[in-house]
Amino acid sequence: MQHAKQTAVHRTTRPAATLAAQAASRAAELVMTRLAATTVKRSLDLALGSVLLVLAAPALALGALALALRAGLRPGGVLSREIRTGLGGRTFELRSLRTRRLRLDLLSRLPHVVRGELSLVGPAPRAPDDPEVCGPAAGRWRREVRPGLTGLAQVRARSGMPWDEPALLDAHYAEHHGTGLDLVILAQSVHIPMRAALRGVAHPGKAHLSDTDHRLPGYSVAE
Repeated sequence: MQHAKQTAVHRTTRPAATLAAQAASRAAELVMTRLAATTVKRSLDLALGSVLLVLAAPALALGALALALRAGLRPGGVLSREIRTGLGGRTFELRSLRTRRLRLDLLSRLPHVVRGELSLVGPAPRAPDDPEVCGPAAGRWRREVRPGLTGLAQVRARSGMPWDEPALLDAHYAEHHGTGLDLVILAQSVHIPMRAALRGVAHPGKAHLSDTDHRLPGYSVAE
């Protein structure tokens, strides 16, 4: 009788133990997959970011010199300094050239990419008191993804589509990001400004309409 009870208990606990082992295995596999993806992303940031920084260094130096001479600023005054929230909720001082010409403001942030405070691709860096970081609608994913020089929201915003919400696009990127998506976003980040510049050269002074030019008065994306 005792042997029969022990056998019944063993049969009952065995499936539970198997399910627990399978769940633990899946969790470990998920962690390893995310760790591998993070390592690949950081390697890409470090390698490509370093190359871009070397290539952009002469233009950045000339831009900083031009700003200093034109505005008569003191050393260091050519840079804007803003506190932003990075990976894990850690804050850092984001430094950018005070110019939008040739996207030098973004290129001047490449040292942050090399140091690991920014990624080449990711959500836009936000201030610590930004509602999207500390408000009730703040997503937990913001603490798990490095902010970037460019991102899905920035690329889609420049496409002229008024129905794309930046917060939703950032959340989508955080959930689905990978090397392939990063390369596509980087390619579009270069292609879109170049196409706009070429159009400006081909049709100087001509206004280019987008979807945003046809919104009705009082239009809101939330609608």
